[in-house]
Amino acid sequence: MSLPPDSVGIVTPQTRTFGALDLQCGVRLPGFELVYETYGELNANRSNAVLICHALSGSHHAAGYHAETDRRPGWWDVCIGPGKPIDTDRFFVVSLNNLGGCHGSTGPRSNDPATGEPHGPNFPNVTVKDWVRSQAMLADALGIDAFAAVIGGSLGGMQAMQWAIDLPDRIRHALLIACAPKLSAQNIAFNEIARQAILTDPDYRGGEYVKAATNPDRGLMLARMLGHVTYLSDDSMGDRFGRELRSGDIASGHDVEFQVESYLHYQGRSFSRSFDANTYLLMTRALDYFDPAHEYGDDLVAALAVSRCAYLVVSFSTDWRFSPERSEEIVDALVAARRDVVSVSIEASHGHDSFLLPVPRYLAVLSEYLDRVARECGR
Repeated sequence: MSLPPDSVGIVTPQTRTFGALDLQCGVRLPGFELVYETYGELNANRSNAVLICHALSGSHHAAGYHAETDRRPGWWDVCIGPGKPIDTDRFFVVSLNNLGGCHGSTGPRSNDPATGEPHGPNFPNVTVKDWVRSQAMLADALGIDAFAAVIGGSLGGMQAMQWAIDLPDRIRHALLIACAPKLSAQNIAFNEIARQAILTDPDYRGGEYVKAATNPDRGLMLARMLGHVTYLSDDSMGDRFGRELRSGDIASGHDVEFQVESYLHYQGRSFSRSFDANTYLLMTRALDYFDPAHEYGDDLVAALAVSRCAYLVVSFSTDWRFSPERSEEIVDALVAARRDVVSVSIEASHGHDSFLLPVPRYLAVLSEYLDRVARECGR
């Protein structure tokens, strides 16, 4: 197929191997691998690097195509490429699969060197702080002393916030999109329901499903269906599906399936074939545990006061999973901490998933802010 002119084109994932990493849970990983992709070129003074942090089900493949036969580009292709908001003619973009992931980086499906068998449920808990430390190790390997920007949506935005707090000298801008300073009880509850769907699937086998040559397809399917509903707004689901039937007759009550049901079944089945159950459990727990203010006496202002970077905070009007009010908590704390912050709430009908979509005002805001970042890099 002919690739779009604003695409980064065909990209090849790369792998780096690292030494020991002491995790926040107290476990030492003797070594690990990270899979990543890069787009664009690093400039002579290495000042134009941008880190992309992925959300719960994301991966290193944020833009471009792995082959000309690919039907879909990377998960954030709408934002990354020549002339796009994250302009690869101006920035050197790094996107990785987080530690504990299931797309090539060391995680539950990787072999434990002590046993020669997959870690499975024995892979240690990882946190957002652990991800930041491993990402910094990747930056070191790539010769990047500081990122011009660290960018992420949802769980990715939380990683960008943690970067600003933990490594203030290594980040100049943090772009926090559709995220929160910590999860609400309702969000933790959604994650726990999803985890229970997996844990109670008979094919989960206590997490040893790889050894048993099974897979908790039903549990993963239900977890994805639940999550997907929370990522969409009522309006977007109504506009897309309404009460349209895919099959059957309501009057007779036989074989009735609404279009929205069919859509959720498809999403769930696709996810169960492409994502690892133990990774899903690990990622949702990392999301639940995120609370950077905890180390600062539960004072978010004090936590953010240690940062030195400038911020862009973006929220979406119909996002009820990470509502604009949660972004306002971050902005209020940044203002109180006397940090440089730009805050924008975008009118969008797509719910939490809006950060992945080509919403015109959203793209314009990103472009304008990142133009400032690029000018500071001399690009």
